[in-house]
Amino acid sequence: PFPPCGVPGASGAMDLAYVCEWEKKPKSNHCPSIPLVCAWSCRNLIAFTTDLKNEEEKDLTHMVHIIDTEHPWDVYSVNSGHTEVITCLEWDQSGSRLLSADADGHIKCWSMTDHLANSWENTVGSQVEGDPVVALSWLHNGVKLALHVEKSGASNFGEKFSRVKFSPSLTLFGGKPMEGWIAVTISGLVTVSLLKPNGQVLTSTESLCRLRCRVALADVAFTGGGNIVVATSDGSSTSPVQFYKVCVSVVNEKCKIDTEILPSLFMRCTTDPARKDKYPAITHLKFLARDMSEQVLLCASNQNSSIVECWSLRKEGLPVNNIFQQISPVVGDKQPMILKWRILSATNDLDRVSAVALPKLPISLTNTDLKVANDTKFFPGLGLALAFHDGSVHIVHRLSLQMMAVFYGSSSQRPADEQTIKRQRTAGPLVHFKAMQLSWTSLALAGIDSHGKLSMLRISPSMGHVLDMNMSLRHLLFLLEYCMVTGYDWWDILLHVQPNMVQNLVEKLHEEYMRQNAALQQVLSTRIVAMKASLCKLSSSTIARVCDYHAKLFLIAISCTLKSLLRPHFLNTPDKSPGDRLTEICSKITDIDIDKVMINLKTEEFVLEMTTLQSLQQLIQWVGDFVLYLLASLPNQGSPVRPGHSFLRDGASLGMFRELMVVIRIWGLLKPSCLPVYTATSDTQDSMSLLFRLLTKLWLCCREENHITEPDDTLIDECCLLPSQLLIPNIDWLPINDGIISKLQNKQLVRLQFGKAPGLVGHTVSSQFDAFVRAPGQPKIDHLRRLHLGAYPTEECKSCTRCGCVTMLKSPNKVTAVKQWEQRWIKNCLCGGLWRRMPLSYS
Repeated sequence: PFPPCGVPGASGAMDLAYVCEWEKKPKSNHCPSIPLVCAWSCRNLIAFTTDLKNEEEKDLTHMVHIIDTEHPWDVYSVNSGHTEVITCLEWDQSGSRLLSADADGHIKCWSMTDHLANSWENTVGSQVEGDPVVALSWLHNGVKLALHVEKSGASNFGEKFSRVKFSPSLTLFGGKPMEGWIAVTISGLVTVSLLKPNGQVLTSTESLCRLRCRVALADVAFTGGGNIVVATSDGSSTSPVQFYKVCVSVVNEKCKIDTEILPSLFMRCTTDPARKDKYPAITHLKFLARDMSEQVLLCASNQNSSIVECWSLRKEGLPVNNIFQQISPVVGDKQPMILKWRILSATNDLDRVSAVALPKLPISLTNTDLKVANDTKFFPGLGLALAFHDGSVHIVHRLSLQMMAVFYGSSSQRPADEQTIKRQRTAGPLVHFKAMQLSWTSLALAGIDSHGKLSMLRISPSMGHVLDMNMSLRHLLFLLEYCMVTGYDWWDILLHVQPNMVQNLVEKLHEEYMRQNAALQQVLSTRIVAMKASLCKLSSSTIARVCDYHAKLFLIAISCTLKSLLRPHFLNTPDKSPGDRLTEICSKITDIDIDKVMINLKTEEFVLEMTTLQSLQQLIQWVGDFVLYLLASLPNQGSPVRPGHSFLRDGASLGMFRELMVVIRIWGLLKPSCLPVYTATSDTQDSMSLLFRLLTKLWLCCREENHITEPDDTLIDECCLLPSQLLIPNIDWLPINDGIISKLQNKQLVRLQFGKAPGLVGHTVSSQFDAFVRAPGQPKIDHLRRLHLGAYPTEECKSCTRCGCVTMLKSPNKVTAVKQWEQRWIKNCLCGGLWRRMPLSYS
C-alpha cells in the first residue's frame, strides 16, 4: 500500500521555506566534532545549540538559542551555564519549560520569565556528577490522543481525536500526574527527578542492571500501564541492543527506582552474512514515539554509508514439547506467551545518516486508518525524516521504511553521472543537517546544519501527490481541528494555506465547530476566532476581517470581565448569576428605549465602588466608541474591505454590545465620570440612548442567525445623520503583523539573519491596510488596556508573537477589577499567542 521508491511527486513534496543564518564574524569557526541538538515545542518554539567557537576564547560558551518560528530572526540566546557540550534538549508537553543536559551530568530546567517567549531562566535542576547524559525525557502526564484518519469525516471531535487510556508515569494524591524527568547516563545509570508541587526536587539514581556497561546511545519511552522503558546500546553493532523496564515510585518522601531486564535484540545487518562486518557502529537508536515502547528504529553505519531497521515487540506463543502435556494437562490448554523482538522492515544501503527526526502526530495505525490515509493521500505522522551527510533529506514510511519524499540540499547533487560524484567526495565534508525535528503536525521540518544555519522545510501533507482542492482543504482542516482541540499552535499548518483557500477554510472550520455540542463550543469559542483571524491574514480579500476577529476576541473578554464584576444582592439567591440574568432580560425585552430595559434589572446588583468604576473607564470608552463606529459605517456597508463590516450581521456580538450599554448606563447613574465620552454637536442630546436605539434596531435585524433581514431605510437614514450629531472616533486596529508567514506564500526561499529584523516588503495586502493602522510618528496605544503610550513610549512593552497586539509589561493599576482584567492575558495574548518582550525603541 505504500508508494514505491520512484514516486513521481517525491521531490516536490518538500521545499525550503526560509533559512536563517548567523552574522559572519571574522574570528569564529565551527567545531565539526561537536554534536548539535534541537527541540520543537507544541507552541512552535524551537530550541537549538550551535558549534560556533570564537578563536579568542579558549573554551566554547555553551549557548541555548530559542526562536519562535514566526520571527526566527528574533533569537533569544541564553548562556546555559553548562560547562560541557549540551547533549539533550527536551520540551515539556505544554511547551512552556525546557530541559537541557550536558556531557558532565548536569540537567537544567528552564522556564519563561514573566511568561515572555524571549526571556528564560533556569529555576531547578539535578546532576550525576561527571557522567554524560545520553538520553533525557519528561515523565509522561497520562494524556494521549489518537487521530483517526478514517473518521476524519465524522461530525464529533471526540470521534476524530479519541483519548487513549494511558497511565501517567507517577501520580500524586488524587491521580494528578507528577512532574519530573528521567535521564540515562553513559555509565549505565538511570536518574529520575520529581518536581513536588512546593518546588522541591526529589532525585534518585539507580544502575540500569547489575552488570553496568557503557551506554553510548539510549532512548526512553512509556507504556500505557505507567512504566518506563529504556533502550540502550554500547555503540557497537556486534553487541545487543538492551531494553529495561523502569518503575518509579515515591516511598516515605523519597524517590525509588526499580529496574528489570526486557528481551534484547541484535541488528539484522550483523547476522546477515553479506553485510556481516560492513556496519560496525550503531549511530541512532530511537523509539518511534515517546508513548510507543514496542517499536524501535535503529541505524548502523560505517564511514560513508548506513542502514536503517525498524523492529517491533510482539507477544508470541512458545511451542511446548509433548512430554510436558502428559505430565500436566493445564500446560497443553494454554500456550505460554513470551515477548520477542521481530524485525518489521529494513532499508537498502543508504548514504551515511547524520540525523533522524520522528513524527509527533499521534496518528492511529490500525489497518483501516492506514488504508484510508493511503487512499486519501494523507501522510502527516506516517513519515520519519532521515538526513544524510551529502545534505539530502529523505522522508520514509515509519512502518515500511519506504521512501515517501526527497529533498536535495544545496550541496547534494541530484543523482548525476558518476564523475561529479567522485569529484565531490574528495572535496571535503558537505553541508548537512546535524540535528532535525519535525513540527507537531509533521507539516514542517527544522534542521540545524553543520554551519549553524537553521533551515525550515515545508512538507506537503500529501507528500507531493496532486490532490483536488476539496481534498487538500480536508487535510488542512483535520489538522486545524486537532490543534483546536489540543490547544497547540497551528503556525506550521498556515505554511500550506494558499490565498485562494482562506475563504473556504474559514467557512468549513465554522461549520465543523457548529456541529459540536454546546459545552465544547463554549470551551473552543475564543480559539476558533483566533484561528479564523490567522487564516484571514493570508489573503488580500479577507485582510479586513482580521481586525474584526481581534475586536471580537476583545469584546468577548470585556463582556466576561464586566459581567463577572456584578454581584448578587443577597448571597443565597438560588437562580442565575446577575450576568446570566442580564443576558436573559436583554434578549427578552427588545425595547429600543434603554431606560425601559434598565427598569427590569435589579439595580442593587450593579453597585460597585467608585474607584473600580473609574478604573474601567478606558474599557467602557472602547465599547462606546466601537458601537458608534459600527453604526456610522452601516450606510456604506457595501464595502467589505472596511474593518468592522462583519459585525453588522453578527447578532451575537451586537447582543453583547447591547448588554454592555445597559450595564454602562446603570453604572453612569452611580458615577457619571465612568461613562464613555462623546463629542456631540448639541448639549441636550442623550448620546447613549440614541446609540442604544439604533443598535437595538440593527440587532433585531440579525438576532436569529438563519433569518437575517436587511436594515430598513429609516435606520440607515438615521445612521447617515450620526456623523453630523457626534464625532466619529478613530478605532485603533491591531497592526498587521510583521511575522514571516505571509512572506512565504509565493514559495520563494526567504533568507534571514539572526538578530536582524528583515526589511521585507510583504505582499500587496499590507499596502491596502495602511489606511487603518497608525503611521510611525503617531502616538502608540496599549491595545489591551486601551491607554495611550505616546509617540515614543518610555514604558517597556510586550507584543504578541501571533497577532502583534502590544501592551505594557508592568501594570500601572492597583485596582482589583483591573487586575482581574489583566489576569485574562498575563500568560498568553487573547488570541492564544505567546508574549515577547519588545525593545524599548519599538517606535
